[in-house]
Amino acid sequence: MSGHSKWATIKHKKAALDAKRGKVFTRLIKEIVIAARSGGDPDANARLRTAVAAAKAVSMPAENIKRAIMRGTGELEGGQIDEITYEGYGPGGAAIMVMVATDNRNRTVSEIRHLFSKQGGNMGESGSVAWMFDRKSQILIEKDKATEDQLMEFALEAGADDVRDEGDNWEILSEPAAHHGVVEALAKAGIPTVSADVAWIPKNLVAVDQKHAGGMMRIMELMEEHEDVQNVYTNADFGDVEAE
Repeated sequence: MSGHSKWATIKHKKAALDAKRGKVFTRLIKEIVIAARSGGDPDANARLRTAVAAAKAVSMPAENIKRAIMRGTGELEGGQIDEITYEGYGPGGAAIMVMVATDNRNRTVSEIRHLFSKQGGNMGESGSVAWMFDRKSQILIEKDKATEDQLMEFALEAGADDVRDEGDNWEILSEPAAHHGVVEALAKAGIPTVSADVAWIPKNLVAVDQKHAGGMMRIMELMEEHEDVQNVYTNADFGDVEAE
């Protein structure tokens, strides 16, 4: 399946066009706070290590990272942040998973439900679409930054499962436990990444026709823009529909 048809590639193209550092910082700070609840030492906490690395990759000041960790461990006061996953379907029937971090569950669920219905989708029950996805480390690398042979050498030796051709990018998939090792191997090899996340990867893609593509694209954009949303995943295949 060509890479431009997948939301993971589309959203990173769009992000490159409209820098939203404030939103990026807010999302990463919440992730650090949540991760640090399991321990404030990144060397002993894989999720925190990944979150801190992501924050450093976007030049977040070290003091911001330190304060977020201290909030997570309880050394600094801060409001309770809950992790919630909302599931549903967009126009045309493609599945959507919305990962949020919120200090107000009632407000957030109301707003997310509204975003689903506003574009012709509907929010489902917990577990209604999660079975259509696998939890994987997903790393995207621009084609001109490395060859497939290079990635096979560095990534697979570091524990990655697969290297895929996704149009403008290479996509490296691994089990979550291998994520940090693969990221470190690429960094040591001097290969920059477009993104490196532990994500929900669709087992199969669902074609979205021209009639529903605009609404599906818009619902994904609105979810991404919501202040409480950390990540959005879909099994939609947009085919030849390009992000405007």
